[in-house]
Amino acid sequence: MIAECGRREQRSRLLPARVVVYFVLAMCLFSGQGYEEVARLLTQGLERVRQWEKPWHVPTTGAIGRARRRLGPEPLKALFARVCRPVAVQDTAGAWYRGWRLVAVDGTVFDVPDTEANSTYFGRPGSGRGQQRSAYPQVRVAALVECGTHAVFAAATGPLSVHEQQLIPGLLGRLEPGMLLTADRGITGFELWRAASGTSGPVVARPQEHRAPVPRSLRGRLLPVRDRRGRRPQAPRSGPGPRHRVHPRP
Repeated sequence: MIAECGRREQRSRLLPARVVVYFVLAMCLFSGQGYEEVARLLTQGLERVRQWEKPWHVPTTGAIGRARRRLGPEPLKALFARVCRPVAVQDTAGAWYRGWRLVAVDGTVFDVPDTEANSTYFGRPGSGRGQQRSAYPQVRVAALVECGTHAVFAAATGPLSVHEQQLIPGLLGRLEPGMLLTADRGITGFELWRAASGTSGPVVARPQEHRAPVPRSLRGRLLPVRDRRGRRPQAPRSGPGPRHRVHPRP
């Protein structure tokens, strides 16, 4: 993957690209530690099993930061796309419903480093105190997650100003037949169901509290938000599994 992304180094370095990939993964395991401590934890013991040709010294924080910039995000994106998959087996608790593999789509936000570039691109949320802004910029994330294992197998990011519903269509290509997609209120509607129904099984979504009761003639049917009078409703059923109503009656 490193070679495919054009990140192979031209000379011997203390932090070659493959080690930087391991380092980024280790940061997830030791999220409460600083750069240098993560590097020490990652490499401790390797000298005892003779994995180094010569003594290896823990790089400085600045050297690690430069190595991460050289690597860039592309190898990690390729690694995620290649290895992240649903992992539930048949007896995994909470991962199945009547033969369907349960997956969920939802959104969240994460703090990112307080830099001018991050602030300009991602934006800062309001603090609820007038015009005062939050201390850190935030990135919006939408993800597909396997229920029962919490394994994330697709994700998309964007600025804080982008609603999670705008990020979700880019994830639906990772759905597979036999999956039952669940969504919370706010991530519903005709467009989402139509986009997902061609790649997975049924879609089940919780309706918003203010949604009006569905007329008897349209129960079990979906209407597009626009052009309601000019387009016929469609039945929200897909695949051989049980029927699931996308917008259940409140």
